[in-house]
Formats: sequence, C-alpha cells, structure tokens
Amino acid sequence: MNRSALYALVAAVLFGASTPLAKLLIGETSPLLLGGLLYLGSGIGLGVARAIRDRGWLSSGIAGQEWPWLLGAIFFGGMLGPVALMFGLTHTSGSTASLLLNLEAVLTALIAWFVFKENADRRIVLGMVAIVAGGVILSWPLGESGGDSWLGPLAISLACVCWAIDNNLTRKVSASDALFIASSKGLIAGVVNCTLALTMGGKFPAPVTTATIMTLGLMGYGVSLVLFVLALRGLGTARTGAYFSTAPFIGAFIALTVLGESASSVFWLASALMGWGVWLHLTEKHEHEHSHELLEHSHHHRHDEHHQHDHEFAWHGQEPHSHPHSHALVTHKHPHFPDVHHRHAH
Repeated sequence: MNRSALYALVAAVLFGASTPLAKLLIGETSPLLLGGLLYLGSGIGLGVARAIRDRGWLSSGIAGQEWPWLLGAIFFGGMLGPVALMFGLTHTSGSTASLLLNLEAVLTALIAWFVFKENADRRIVLGMVAIVAGGVILSWPLGESGGDSWLGPLAISLACVCWAIDNNLTRKVSASDALFIASSKGLIAGVVNCTLALTMGGKFPAPVTTATIMTLGLMGYGVSLVLFVLALRGLGTARTGAYFSTAPFIGAFIALTVLGESASSVFWLASALMGWGVWLHLTEKHEHEHSHELLEHSHHHRHDEHHQHDHEFAWHGQEPHSHPHSHALVTHKHPHFPDVHHRHAH
C-alpha cells in the first residue's frame, strides 16, 4: 500500500472514532467550549511533541506567501468547523449526523477539481462515488430523520463546507512541517473558541472531563490532522478526501467490534462498496509525460529524481532531511499522484 494512502486511512480511523465519542460528551459543556477544548488539546499535545522532537522551538519554515493559506485553513477548519459540528450534534440524531458528514469528501473533491484544477480520472471519480455511496447506505436505515430540526443538519452541512475549504487550503502548505501546521491550528482555534465561550458565560467541566475532552482532541483532531497533512502531501486533496470519507464506516466497525453491536446486511453492503472504492484508488495507475516548472520550497526529502541539487551548507549525508531547495525545469514520464511536485495541468 502507498504510504500516503495508509496515512489517510489511519487519519480516518482516528477521526471516525472521535465523532461518536464527542457525541457522548455533548451536555458536559457548551458546543463552543467543547469544540475549543478539542482543538486546544490537539494544539498543546502536538506543540509539546514538536518541541521534544526538535529539542526546542524552531522556525516553521513556512514561506511568507503561504501564511494566508494556513490562516484561512485555521479559520474555516479549526474555528468554524468544529463549533458547527458540536452545535449540530445537539440538534441531530447520530445516524443523520453520520450521513451528513459524507458531504465533506464530496465537497472537498469538488473544490479540488473545479477551483484548484486538480486532476481526476474516471477511476478516481468512480472510487469516490462508491465510498460515499457506502457511507450513505450505512447511515440511512439507522435512524429516523423526521424528528430532527432543520438547524442540526444545516449546522453539520456548514461544518462539512468549512472542512472542505480547510482541506484544500491546507494542501497549499502541505509540504511544510505537518506538526507545526496541526499544532498551530489547534492552539489558535482552541484559544479563540475557549475565550469566546468563557466570555459568553461558559464554564469548564470537571477536571477529569476536561482532560478526557482534550485527550480525545489530541488523537481525533491532532494526530489525525498530522497524518492527513502527510497524505495531502503525497496524494493531493481529492484522493486524500476519498480515503478519509471511510471514517463513518470505520466508526460503525468500531461499534461492531468494540461495543458488540450486531451487523446487518446493510453493513456488509456498505463495507463492500467502500472497500471497492478504496481498492480503485489504491490500484490507480497515472502515468504520462509531464513538465515540472521552476519551484522553491522546503520539506523533508531524499535525493531522488525530483531532488537533484547541491547544498550551500555542510551536509551530514543522512536522508531524509529538510531545507529550502530549488527544483529546475524538467520534463519526464513516470507514475505519479498529484502530490507537492505534480500539480500540473492535463
């Protein structure tokens, strides 16, 4: 399996497990404070991990022109998205929420294809349709949507729009340090949302509950986001979003194996559709002659066919390593994904 695809699937496992667990915490505090604590736990945990890894606090390495993309991703994905989801969960049944969360993958792909002009062939589109159809079939029979108010579904749909925008904006900075991107989003979004909640009269829940929420945020929003950024770097937005859309199925699988729930024929039909969709993506072969334009950026890399450059500093010879480097104009042909080095038109 492609390593980037594995990152995306593990990210889906973590996020898929976090959603039903967050539903259990609704009522412990306000949706705004709950969303803030989830991201604050993510930001603090990942910030500590980055400081330990780097033995101190190092520069982000993000270029000046990339900061608007990151700040936009933090605003939509870290501040608006989780609050909209937590509010929606207070007015929506779990089955309806699970169904609606499939909108994120569809909207992510549509924005990637039509706004950012990311390549998508027939096989990728078919795989996306199969995965989303599996999520719809899995969710549809499990609840009664008639009792839901329109506010809940609308709020969850808004959260999906926010995260779809976030996914595409994050892709623009995905070559940078994934730990810095995820920890920055968590810290900024967490501090802002918690401050707003406290200003509006909110109160922190009991210490044990607060620690539980922040730990859930670290895993389901923090570690999941780090892996998602790594997947974006290697797969592009639409393909990463397709893998990530297996999260509702993964949540159901966890409920089946851990909570001892029984599996219906609907579950196995959804499993087959999602499995087929993932297989279509995993077995994709995309190869043609293409040109790499002049490019300067910084990320972890090895000296492969895309990284043939000299160093202006003493290099210890170990790989992978990270530093600002330039890519010369080159035209060649090989199998590839729409990763950070293959964002070309077709």
